[in-house]
Amino acid sequence: MREIRPKQITGAKISVPGSKSYTHRMLIAAALSEGGCIIRNPLRSEDTDLTMNALIQLGISIEEHHDALIVQGRRGRLKIPEKSIYLANSGTSMRLLTAMVALGSGRCRLEGNQRMHQRPIHELLHGLQQLDVNAQSVYRNGYPPVEVIGKQIEGGKINLSCATSSQFLSALLMIAPYTLNGVEITVLDGPVSRPYVDITLDTMEQFGVAVERRSYNWFSVSGGRTYGAGSYRVEPDCSQASYFWAAAAITGATVQVRGISANSPQGDIRILKLLEAMGCRVLADSDGITVIGGELSGIETDMADTPDVVPTLAVVAAFAKGKTVIKNVAHLSAKESNRLTAVVTNLRKMGIDADCGETTIAIQGGQPCGTDIETFGDHRIAMSFAVAGLKIPGISIKDEYCVAKSFPNFWSVFERLYS
Repeated sequence: MREIRPKQITGAKISVPGSKSYTHRMLIAAALSEGGCIIRNPLRSEDTDLTMNALIQLGISIEEHHDALIVQGRRGRLKIPEKSIYLANSGTSMRLLTAMVALGSGRCRLEGNQRMHQRPIHELLHGLQQLDVNAQSVYRNGYPPVEVIGKQIEGGKINLSCATSSQFLSALLMIAPYTLNGVEITVLDGPVSRPYVDITLDTMEQFGVAVERRSYNWFSVSGGRTYGAGSYRVEPDCSQASYFWAAAAITGATVQVRGISANSPQGDIRILKLLEAMGCRVLADSDGITVIGGELSGIETDMADTPDVVPTLAVVAAFAKGKTVIKNVAHLSAKESNRLTAVVTNLRKMGIDADCGETTIAIQGGQPCGTDIETFGDHRIAMSFAVAGLKIPGISIKDEYCVAKSFPNFWSVFERLYS
């Protein structure tokens, strides 16, 4: 358990690691590419290491060199391992790799921990089946573990539901260039978390593959293509930056996160607009983005596209005057924890009036008090609620090392707020 000490921040400049979303996607694109790729500023964390280790099991050579990863692409030719690929609770790894192994030759099993086996994957399997790929939930319940029998995929049309996760769409888009005749995807529901689709498309474009699209409803990718070898850089992670911007918001301080551009494709950068609406000032320049805290007021907002920063905003809302309503976040129940109940449980422990329905969280700002925070093994719950301890005494984070999932050095970076 880690106790957080209140701190009056006098001004801080923080650097955060590379984007988790980009790192996953660039690793996979590089592994499928036509040759040697250099990925600079990748995030090294439990989740991204799970993807990297899975790629090594699939016959991909990956070497670490200073702040870069050297990946030798195999043009989509994968070696399917005899043993199962274990992915713990990394949803991104499970979804993207389930599609990727369909390009191999042979039966591949992917499994995870108990929580992973409660996270839905049926719609992705159904999408692969529409491409005539034998992809099944082992227990026929729509959840991992899964088994995929890879083959040369002809391609074709897919009708896909993305009401639960946009990762189903991203997974199919990323393998589409390696089909013979290309893939056309019609999205029936959603997608939720749309900016993550934009990250996928941006990654594919950087690696030389264009995608034709009509908004978020229809996508077409030509077949017979390969991702290009080259040097690529992962931009800093806006989700991780959100905790430090939130620290400024609730303490009234000035905090800059270096290296982030206001034009980032990452959807979580939208938290800056929400903090502005609550009463903060936001300044962007060539060095990064700075938040200056102010008197906070509650807001009403739709966060369907930015689920990873919902816990961050919820903690800020606890210190705001009035009520904050966060709408269209049903998909939070299928994250690393059920984040709807995890957020509300901890806010109530802090003495804050909070409630959730199937799609909404409502928070009445007030006078939070100290408590032990139940993380439920969820990295984002731990990091979000740590910020509250900068303002009020008595906040302690249980299972503080769960942050390793996405931000292994979070606590050392967090300590820089005290310097």
